[in-house]
Amino acid sequence: MTRRRMAGEGVVGCVFYLLVAALVALVLIKVVPIQYRSSELKDFMVEQAKFAGRRTTPPVVHGAILQKANQLGLPVSKKDIEVELKGGHIIMRCRYTVPVDLIVFTYQWEFDHQVRRPVFII
Repeated sequence: MTRRRMAGEGVVGCVFYLLVAALVALVLIKVVPIQYRSSELKDFMVEQAKFAGRRTTPPVVHGAILQKANQLGLPVSKKDIEVELKGGHIIMRCRYTVPVDLIVFTYQWEFDHQVRRPVFII
């Protein structure tokens, strides 16, 4: 008789862990692509800084960053990007917020990429 009562006791635990696994999978499916694209933008900014010389002007770099962000599908506008040449350094900053829809609520994920490198005249 005790064997009959124990027959369905593991189902609740199994369902709970499946729901938790589904929630984790949902978050990963939504977050990983955004993080990847954001990292690509940061890498692009570092690359722009490495090859920036006196021939490159801040508006040119600004436009290149904006174009790359749009290509990656990131919600970046002109006002979110700052580029300046100052004291032999190029300083870039890109601040933007990506809404992450997690079905129950929308998380506003803020990014702030900053790059400062010396400019070498070639």
